[in-house]
Amino acid sequence: MCELTLTLRVPDQRPVVRTLTCDPAGGDHPHAAEACGALAALADPFAPTPPGTIATMIYGGPATVTVDGQWRGQPVHAVFDRTNGAEISRWERLGPVLDLDDTDTPGA
Repeated sequence: MCELTLTLRVPDQRPVVRTLTCDPAGGDHPHAAEACGALAALADPFAPTPPGTIATMIYGGPATVTVDGQWRGQPVHAVFDRTNGAEISRWERLGPVLDLDDTDTPGA
């Protein structure tokens, strides 16, 4: 079971809120089928970056995405940002799941 609410926040812009359901893919997510496929391919798609992870100090921008709901019968509350290389990799691992605004730049 997948019922998620995703909220994209970028400073000085209105939040973008989308819903995603899987089995079948739906909601108002712009890439629902691709997002469900990306989630299904990962064992723990919402796991945080492990403490102590060494990360490059690359800043990917101020955008954040909060994910709340249920995934595989378990509650989900996860926050994604692009504050360093490890967090950027975590964001990119979910690719179409976090692509909520249908632009080429994440969080634009």
